[in-house]
Amino acid sequence: MRDVKVAVATKGSKGLKDEVSNVFGRASTFTLIEVENGKVKNVTVVNNPAVDYEFGAGPIVVKTLVDLKVDTVVASEFGMGVSKLLDAHKITKFKAEPGEIVEKVLYNIQEIKQKET
Repeated sequence: MRDVKVAVATKGSKGLKDEVSNVFGRASTFTLIEVENGKVKNVTVVNNPAVDYEFGAGPIVVKTLVDLKVDTVVASEFGMGVSKLLDAHKITKFKAEPGEIVEKVLYNIQEIKQKET
C-alpha cells in the first residue's frame, strides 16, 4: 500500500478502536491515520470544527481535511455536495457501515489499495 493519510468520520476519541459515525459533515471527530509502507505510523483524533453548524458543515469539513493533507476519507454516507468537493480535491472516498470499528475499516482499505497496485 502506498503512503496515505486517511480521515475516518468517527463518534469519539478512541482512535483505531473508535466507531464510524453515521454522519460525515457533522461527525463528532475525525480519526486521522497516517500509513507508510503499509504500516500505521501515526493516529490523531481531531474535533470537527463544523459539528454544531446548522447549515454548510460539509464544505468546512472538506476544507479542514484538505488543509490536513488527507487523501482518503471514510464515512457511512457522502452527500452530493461533499462528494463533488472531495472529487475536486482528488480525495478518495470509501463507505463503511455506521458503528464499524476504525481498525477493521483501515484493514479493508489496505486490501483494496493493494489490489489496485
